Amino acid sequence: MTKKDYHDRIETPPMLDYGIYLQVDKLLTCQKPLAEMVNSDELQFQIVHQVEELWMKLIAYSLVDVLEYMEAQNTHRIVTLMGRVHRLMRMMTAQLDLLETMSPKEYQQIRLQLGNGSGQESPGFKLLLRMPPDLWQGFKTHYLDARGLSVADIYDAKYDHGDSYVVAEALVEFDELFQKFRAHHLYLIHRSIGLGSKSLKGRPVEILRGGADHRFFPELWDIRCEMTDAWGSTYGVVRESISGAKSAKA
Repeated sequence: MTKKDYHDRIETPPMLDYGIYLQVDKLLTCQKPLAEMVNSDELQFQIVHQVEELWMKLIAYSLVDVLEYMEAQNTHRIVTLMGRVHRLMRMMTAQLDLLETMSPKEYQQIRLQLGNGSGQESPGFKLLLRMPPDLWQGFKTHYLDARGLSVADIYDAKYDHGDSYVVAEALVEFDELFQKFRAHHLYLIHRSIGLGSKSLKGRPVEILRGGADHRFFPELWDIRCEMTDAWGSTYGVVRESISGAKSAKA
């Protein structure tokens, strides 16, 4: 088979039941025709970002179900679905590595095809950014207020590793994985076009600081500092060394 023969087969494979059910013919037309690609990396660029949008669609769909299960206080279903979300976030982060196989020069050629677009305009990403307040309200209403508990209670004063705690930790893990995805994406930008690029939407330092400081559920992060400070007040900031050496700051 020639290169053209292979390309024809890639773009228009024969459809049997499996392909028809998954609408593979439509799926394969979501990328530019191979003959119109600006370089050999553009197909990868489009597919990676399209797959990211599909994963984010599934994450959003799963989180909507989580909200309903919060109302029903169905902890087992919440934990199962959040576990799915966590796996999806890890896959999203891992697959960004594919884009690091592009050279900066080849990426610039692809970037010219985007017009004024950037990843900050991602429909899926923007939707996910809107969901944490609803998740927090659902958790607070049904796993704190309805049970007469506070964040401090479930983590410290009344800690029992119960339903409220495990749901809180599922939210924390989602928060952590989402911020890791953002950080990984930032390093991808650093590697492909550089953080000092004038065309970036925002100053590099502001982007870094914003990503590092942002938290979906700050109350669930702050409690850790509060607990550590409270414990520290009982045993002191400086403790005796277990090795018998001179005491050092914690």
